[in-house]
Amino acid sequence: MGKSVTDFDFFDPEVIESPYEFYQVLREQAPVYQLPGTDIFMVSRLEDIKQTAKDTATFSSDFMHVLKGPEPCPEAAEIYASGIEPVDTLLTMDPPRHKVYRSLINKVFSAKRVEKMHDYIEQIADELIDDFIDKGECEFVRDFATPLPVYVIADQLGVPRADLRKIKSWSDAFASRLGGMASPDEEVENARLIVEYQRYMERVIEDRRASPRDDMISDLVNTPIDGGRLMNLQEAVSMIEQLLVAGNETTTSALSGGVLSLIQLSDQLQKMLDDPAIINNAVEEILRLESPSAGLWRVVTRDTEIRGVAIPKDSLVMLRYAAGNRDERVFDEPEAMDVCRHNANDHLAFGQGTHFCPGAMLARKEMQVAFTKLLQRLTNIRLVEGKNDLTHWPNVVLRGLKSLTISFDARV
Repeated sequence: MGKSVTDFDFFDPEVIESPYEFYQVLREQAPVYQLPGTDIFMVSRLEDIKQTAKDTATFSSDFMHVLKGPEPCPEAAEIYASGIEPVDTLLTMDPPRHKVYRSLINKVFSAKRVEKMHDYIEQIADELIDDFIDKGECEFVRDFATPLPVYVIADQLGVPRADLRKIKSWSDAFASRLGGMASPDEEVENARLIVEYQRYMERVIEDRRASPRDDMISDLVNTPIDGGRLMNLQEAVSMIEQLLVAGNETTTSALSGGVLSLIQLSDQLQKMLDDPAIINNAVEEILRLESPSAGLWRVVTRDTEIRGVAIPKDSLVMLRYAAGNRDERVFDEPEAMDVCRHNANDHLAFGQGTHFCPGAMLARKEMQVAFTKLLQRLTNIRLVEGKNDLTHWPNVVLRGLKSLTISFDARV
């Protein structure tokens, strides 16, 4: 007898770690499913996710209270109180107000700017590979998948590379808070790091307003909005935070998850080696399968329904991109990797509608360059026995491998 949705607890760490059977059961038995004991409704079919995301009047992105995570412990709350109060900007705002910040970010992430970064991203990828290629082994998350996008976003923001470790720790703290599964001790550490980030960026913002440079922060804090005013400190700190997290966490996860999938499916890796022209399509397939942004919230503004399921006002809807990206109604053999899949880019890895990820072009460029360089310079890529448990960070929103130790031969 097959399993039913009641056999799964979405918040069980084992389900978070290995969720795909749950998603499959959801899509078949309860494509709009109220998680027991909560006011959360999970939407798991791709078409339903698309339609829900488009209806911003009913399904609002005003979920700042969710973004902050569960009520922090008193010690963490005291630390947050000493920092800068978050405000709604890009991610947690609906049209038409959302357009003010979206237009600003679109200028920063222009196609022209991203395309000009190709050679520069290649240089970073080569430098990172140079550091470990002679060893024949690396911890891929630490040595490549993390520093590549962090270097890129840090350089573009105008933050010194010497602060790479800080940038990564701040980003991890934001991701952990968003994930809603932190222990009390982790809550306190997250709070400390987030306030540290806020004060650091406060100084950077003041500097860029006094002496603008050719970087994203200068563009953001000196470009007028609302008919002539500049963003205030709270708005600027919020916008930079979103660029920081979106600019590295998801790309790191897609790169490391993609390499693991390709190792486990060596025939797909061989296809890419035989025909590098398919790398761009392979990147879309990796994004579909890995879905590093596993889902995102919406707040219901009025009594409504999806697929006949009544959803009361003030409920939360979880648009589960990771489930929709394996929808049997859209993708043939959706659990399998097919780097030549004809509709791989029908995925929702970057979201949908008004809140489609503004950094999608940059993420794609980083992944395309990264896989091209890795396959040009490494061969016989394999897992190192005894050094991989292949577990992911516990997080209800983001999905990423903790570590990935690989060995390889240098291509001559």
